[in-house]
Amino acid sequence: MGSDEVQAAAEERFGWDDLHAGQLEAITAAVNGCDVLAVMPTGYGKSAIYQVAATLIDGPTLIVSPLIALQADQVAGITAAEDAPDAVAVNSAQSARTNADAWEALSTKDAEYLFLAPEQLAKDDVIERLKHLGVSLFVVDEAHCVSSWGHDFRPDYLRLGEVIERLGHPTVVALTATGSPPVREEIVERLGLRDALVLTRGFDRPNLRLEVVRHAEDKEKRRAVVEQVVELPKPGLVYVATRKDTERYAEELAGQGLRVAAYHAGLTASERTVTHEAFHADEVDVVVATSAFGMGIDKPNVRFVVHAAIPESIDAYYQEIGRAGRDDEPATTTLHYRAEDLGLRTFFNSGTPDHGDLARAYRAVAAADAPIRVSAVGAALDVTTRRASNLLNLLEEAGLVDSDRRGVRATASVDPGEAATLATEVAESRERIEQSRIAMMRSYAETSRCRRQFLLGYFGEDLAEPCGNCDTCTSGSAYETDASAPAPSDAAREHGAVGFPPETTVRHREWGPGTVMSVEDDRITVFFEEEGYKVLSLDAIREHDLLDVV
Repeated sequence: MGSDEVQAAAEERFGWDDLHAGQLEAITAAVNGCDVLAVMPTGYGKSAIYQVAATLIDGPTLIVSPLIALQADQVAGITAAEDAPDAVAVNSAQSARTNADAWEALSTKDAEYLFLAPEQLAKDDVIERLKHLGVSLFVVDEAHCVSSWGHDFRPDYLRLGEVIERLGHPTVVALTATGSPPVREEIVERLGLRDALVLTRGFDRPNLRLEVVRHAEDKEKRRAVVEQVVELPKPGLVYVATRKDTERYAEELAGQGLRVAAYHAGLTASERTVTHEAFHADEVDVVVATSAFGMGIDKPNVRFVVHAAIPESIDAYYQEIGRAGRDDEPATTTLHYRAEDLGLRTFFNSGTPDHGDLARAYRAVAAADAPIRVSAVGAALDVTTRRASNLLNLLEEAGLVDSDRRGVRATASVDPGEAATLATEVAESRERIEQSRIAMMRSYAETSRCRRQFLLGYFGEDLAEPCGNCDTCTSGSAYETDASAPAPSDAAREHGAVGFPPETTVRHREWGPGTVMSVEDDRITVFFEEEGYKVLSLDAIREHDLLDVV
């Protein structure tokens, strides 16, 4: 099937008469049975890929979506199209009767789209229902959640590759708004995508102005955040690090006459829903939020995203600022940066688990005659269920245990001390990667280069000239940096754009395998699987023979 037929179906069923080239390419590939990974920015229209493809493939489409509130919006978006097939969701927030009606609508072909949370796929009865339905298209929304290198890793996503195979490997479409090359590789690997078409489109959002404001004192930073938000066009988002700060900033902004809502994970589901709806209805000017506010936000007229705290990674930052200016009108994104804040971020991301706790957790699972509940492991260790879950997640990442709806079981027979050592190595590797992500955020905040060139380079894209729409371009430092860049050394000429272009797979004799992220003059940035991000001099690479191209 060709792109003309795809475009005709999009117009007939949804009224879309002008799909992006990337959307057309992805839909056409999926309809013709090719697995697809689409990495496209927020607001690009990723959902159109599976919505249109489903109308051209026989059999229901399953969409794995991480948030129940997001599922409700997605179902509503499809059912609003008069000529589109019906969509249903099955989740714990609905009554048993509603869920039963959803399954019935699918079996009678009155509905074509089914939205499920990943945890639902741990249930054998759900898998059997899906087998009986004959799922033809398996969609993984927010696919970066499958990657332990991604900024929003979710263990529930780890089983999706196995589920895909149990369903006979229907055509798979994985969607994400943020995915650096290493994250893309892990998505393909963990989902078991076969000869996948990997599309990356539209990371450059030229309508977004990129700014960083540096501060020496926290009090000064707080005052500057409030003053800027008061002056900026509304509506907008302010991201902060803690629940306490959501309340504090919300109170200060409300005192300036703004309509403000605070949002964090400690709110009840109904309170979060009220804030979502008020924001979408333009009933509040500003939402002050932790990173809990974000996934599924699809509001076109957000005029600013201000960060009062530095995010955990470039990936998270890019996704959060991507909520501004989806109507393609100018929007402002500002990071208020204080170097000392990096210590707070490091604190939030630090903490290697206790070796003894890991050993005892593995021993409890290995000694059980049947799958054991996470709560039972917690009781055996005298720790909270959440703590037990974190320990078991590390053991699962190390390949030592597996989990399903019945509980957790051991998949390897090793000494508990050895199991703890293997899981600790996983935790330490994750810690090094997290710290390197924070270091990349510091580099972004402190660079004198064009900020857009920096961001796009991180995602493997090249912007030949400074953008002209960031603070370093406005101040002139980006152009000065560009003009004063040293002439390429012999190493750069030998190994630069030719030897180590972005996305090249390399091996370091100490740090192991990695992927080249960007090339800048006489140095390259490489993401190493066990160590995270490293910036290497091309002269040093040549002198010490540090890297081999794999």
